[in-house]
Amino acid sequence: MEYINAFWVGGLICALTQILMEKTKMLPGRIMVLLVCSGAVLGAVGIYQPLIDYANAGASVPLLGFGNTLWKGVKEAVDEYGLLGIFMGGFKASAVGICAALVFGYLASLIFEPKMKS
Repeated sequence: MEYINAFWVGGLICALTQILMEKTKMLPGRIMVLLVCSGAVLGAVGIYQPLIDYANAGASVPLLGFGNTLWKGVKEAVDEYGLLGIFMGGFKASAVGICAALVFGYLASLIFEPKMKS
């Protein structure tokens, strides 16, 4: 049942994002920023953690989950280091995911020989 919950929640998030991309004139970069900021706000309000508890990776993998991860990292760092935690918490919390994306992106570029679009 966990797989089904993860699938439908993640699919719903992606479907709503796709509708937002098709029905508005917002650029993809702005939509991505909107998703990350929305995840941080939903995490700050306390709405996103119950969704993660229910759907696991279905809620934590999309960009909303990344925003929530940034929020949790900043909150923990502020509790520990004070004002300085605002600047270091997000980096500390998301470092593994960002590093993995860079490493796997580099490996994919070595394997598949990317070309510039013309």
